[in-house]
Amino acid sequence: MSVFLGTHQNKLDAKGRVSIPAGFRAALRTRPDSADATVDPKLGDPKLGVPVQVVLRPSHKHACIEAWPLEAFAALAQPLDRLEIFSEEHDDLAAALYADAYPTDADKEGRIVLPEILAQHAGISDQVAFMGLGPIFQIWEPKAAESRRAEARARARGVSLPAARPGQP
Repeated sequence: MSVFLGTHQNKLDAKGRVSIPAGFRAALRTRPDSADATVDPKLGDPKLGVPVQVVLRPSHKHACIEAWPLEAFAALAQPLDRLEIFSEEHDDLAAALYADAYPTDADKEGRIVLPEILAQHAGISDQVAFMGLGPIFQIWEPKAAESRRAEARARARGVSLPAARPGQP
């Protein structure tokens, strides 16, 4: 499975469009929901004709936009199936997940339009920072992204992961 790595900065154009970094577009094209992706034997990369689709939504925890590949967003929403459909919990979770979610396709240049409400949530005006988080990526105002990365590194110093057992990843 392809993952989103690194932090990349791009400029938002006057129409509210921004180019998804090339490595992120390639990762999106090779995900399970891009089953029609084909590989160019000369380049080893998925062909440009494969649509790049993500669901954009405001982060619950940070002033940024989350970008979810389609299959990851579907998995995020699965807990709704375990709740009573007419319950307050179901209504609240459904509103939090779906009401501000915007599915988007990149154009042939790999650009997406950031909905104004999401750009405002993230404080984005003319520059955008894309932060890879493995299975998803986030879109930030660049200075806020820099602060978030520094905060995460500082807090991560105190985290220890259990050692992998032989034969397990």
